[in-house]
Amino acid sequence: MAVYRALLVMLLCLCSSAYAAQQTTPVQVRLETDLGNILLELYPDKAPKTVENFVGYVNRYFYDGLIFHRVVKGFVIQSGGNMFDLSEKDPGEPVVNESANGLKNSRGTIAMARHADPDSARAQFYINLGNNTNLDPQGDKPGYTVFGRVIEGMDVVDAIGKLKTRALEEFEHLPVKTVQILRARVVTPMAMDEPELPAPETAAP
Repeated sequence: MAVYRALLVMLLCLCSSAYAAQQTTPVQVRLETDLGNILLELYPDKAPKTVENFVGYVNRYFYDGLIFHRVVKGFVIQSGGNMFDLSEKDPGEPVVNESANGLKNSRGTIAMARHADPDSARAQFYINLGNNTNLDPQGDKPGYTVFGRVIEGMDVVDAIGKLKTRALEEFEHLPVKTVQILRARVVTPMAMDEPELPAPETAAP
């Protein structure tokens, strides 16, 4: 039974990711957090590989239970890497940089976090609290790939962005009171036609 379920989850993820890669209409994803819901609208016509990558993580329940581990007032809130106990969750393979798609790192947009290598983004993402033009492409230098925006729940984003932070080990801007992503789910029709699978249980903080 466990093997069957694992195969079904794998098939579901492959099918949904392929669908996301082919479609050009916006995809909506809802992040349910401790402070309320954030509704994202993603643009596969602008960043097809990035949207496919993000939706794949969502459909594998990867973001469930992760926290916003980096909050820089007036700049960004960031998630996609750490659990409530600050342990790091292993991501998948990196995705190609698609920052030259015309989308800007303006307030309320969602983009992929990465290392110095432009093609090093994996699972971590951030939401812009302000107009961060320094994160956009500069001439021949790639920027950080924007692939969607917040269409509901910007008040929740701002509330997270106002949290008091502290430095702890490698975390320079860790909220004193962490906010958790309880569930991340695709809510557009592409998800409605898929078989419903039980989400894995997450440990209470």
